[in-house]
Amino acid sequence: MDHIKELSALIDARSKEFTELSDRIWGFAESRFQEFQSSKLDAAYLESQGFKVKLGVADEDTALVAEYGSGHPIIGFLGEYDALSGLSQQADVAEHCPIEAGCDGHGCGHNLLGTADLAAAVAIKEMMEQGKLKGTVRFYGCPAEENAAGKAFMVRAGLFDDVDICLTWHPGWLNQVNGNGSLANIRVFYTFHGLSSHAAGAPHLGRSALDAVELMDVGVNYMREHMIDEARIHYAIINTGGTAPNVVQSEAQVLYAIRAPRVSQVMELFDRVSDCARGAALMTQTKVDIRQVSACYDCIGNDVIAERFMKNMDALLPIEYTDEEIEYARKFQEAITDLDKVSLKNAAKRIAGKDAAKLLEQPIWNFRVPGYVKSGGSTDVGNVSWVVPTAQFGMATLAAGTPGHAWQVVAQGKGSVAHKGMLAAAKVLAATAYDFYTDEKLIEAAKEELAQRLDGEQVPDALPKDLKPEIW
Repeated sequence: MDHIKELSALIDARSKEFTELSDRIWGFAESRFQEFQSSKLDAAYLESQGFKVKLGVADEDTALVAEYGSGHPIIGFLGEYDALSGLSQQADVAEHCPIEAGCDGHGCGHNLLGTADLAAAVAIKEMMEQGKLKGTVRFYGCPAEENAAGKAFMVRAGLFDDVDICLTWHPGWLNQVNGNGSLANIRVFYTFHGLSSHAAGAPHLGRSALDAVELMDVGVNYMREHMIDEARIHYAIINTGGTAPNVVQSEAQVLYAIRAPRVSQVMELFDRVSDCARGAALMTQTKVDIRQVSACYDCIGNDVIAERFMKNMDALLPIEYTDEEIEYARKFQEAITDLDKVSLKNAAKRIAGKDAAKLLEQPIWNFRVPGYVKSGGSTDVGNVSWVVPTAQFGMATLAAGTPGHAWQVVAQGKGSVAHKGMLAAAKVLAATAYDFYTDEKLIEAAKEELAQRLDGEQVPDALPKDLKPEIW
């Protein structure tokens, strides 16, 4: 327990620096592969702390690796700093009020996520400087977690090949440890090319790319009955071919997100969705280009690491909040939708049972949720987990019930509740890393567990070899 107090003191001593870093990244609000200011800010800070920093790795201009120390164990912290499109929002305002309509915002809290991982890395570095730990600490600045799976390219480039353990967390409204599994996910553009013509004067000469998109979507929607229940397929028509109905659309484009519990299942669904596209092209006498742009793998959980997360979270919770912070959270809880309030009630029943009503009176849930929680979303942390023992936990930075990927997350991202959650997460990360630095048997056990979970299955090859990171 002494090491937890010592690491906490190291992080608290720099808390002002870390909250300022997080707030500046919140203000940059840069989306996938465009996190130029955010990555440079982190790189400069880490260099000032004595880390060796490489910026622009794995063909990603905004990816970085910062390292201190030498030899094994090598423990990596997975940081992120990308924002979400169209979620601009003023801080601390409990109603939808964009700073600039249509601009980006940190609707998933990655300004907090990356900064906590950075803070943990700095605290471990300081312990190494004092001669209390041996090995290497590594901070990975990972761009484009949202939609484009920046870590996939970093894994492919071999940046994790020598790492012993990887740790990370995610902001939210629950203090929880993630279990095995998240949905694997690939994203694919289908672009149809037809022939333009006058829709009234010479419709027989036209071949509509928009018709092809619509027929493809109908085919995929019929396919839903014949795929596993856990799979998810979403699409957005990116280009309808124009706004003139009297012109046959010669080009149209649709973006698909295909998800399933295992990456092998996603790859199978990808083939079936692509067959729907080819069939639509055949029916409309158009041509289709199929371009995959990302691949998120499912997360391979690790109980050895997760149990250490639990131990250290229990040592650091509850967080002390002021009356003003409680009322701040209550204000935002009142701003969620009725559907979100139903979800909140269901979560309270699941966690607290007959005491759900008492739990719902608390605008911040200041305890660790028992057991493991399985994610229903997708993350490129999964790609790392296939090659390195990896685990992730959640820490409360938001009012209970706050929906993810929403303006309410952005609005709370610079508040003191968020800052306290971020710093607590940094302490859990640092304390967990300490456990593995000081116990070689824990590392061996984590590696054995990964091997057992994979059971001989090879790392998937779902990312096209010629695919480069790109802004799309």
